[in-house]
Amino acid sequence: MNNPSSNLHIITGGPGSGKTSLIDALRSRGYSCPPEAGRGVIQHQVHIEGRALPWNDPLLFAELMLSWDMRSYDAAGECAGPVFFDRGVPDVLGYLRLVGIAAPRHVHNAALAFRYSPKVFVTPPWPDIYRQDRERKQDFDEAVRTYDSLVATYAELKYGLVEIPRLPIDERLAFVLDHIKK
Repeated sequence: MNNPSSNLHIITGGPGSGKTSLIDALRSRGYSCPPEAGRGVIQHQVHIEGRALPWNDPLLFAELMLSWDMRSYDAAGECAGPVFFDRGVPDVLGYLRLVGIAAPRHVHNAALAFRYSPKVFVTPPWPDIYRQDRERKQDFDEAVRTYDSLVATYAELKYGLVEIPRLPIDERLAFVLDHIKK
């Protein structure tokens, strides 16, 4: 787990910035794309009336996201070809920074142990496409703060950030695929 994998690519950014649409486009072209931890945890917790929700217990929510992301990382090692993650282990650090909770040491350790491709794709805040939904309760200002927190976190972890331009989905898809070939 200590060696970065050039086949494991993260797409990160604030909520409502087009990450999931891009991941869906990659998936439709046959790329492996594990489900996003945050949305998955929220859906499961709501279904079982659990307390690990960002609005109830943000630290427990972060712990479940971390577990989900580490499992997705391990499963990706069995995939042939590039794997695209809708967020990754370092996003848990960014989330804790955003909500003002000091990250436990094991979360830092996980971000150092579970390394991805050195280039991380980031989707900037995009007010024209931002929408709230059942799992996305943040307003646009919080989406911007989330973006800022994630950018700072990935930079501190020495990842190179590649901002995905605000373009139609096919052009964003081509942009990402061109960058992974370089």
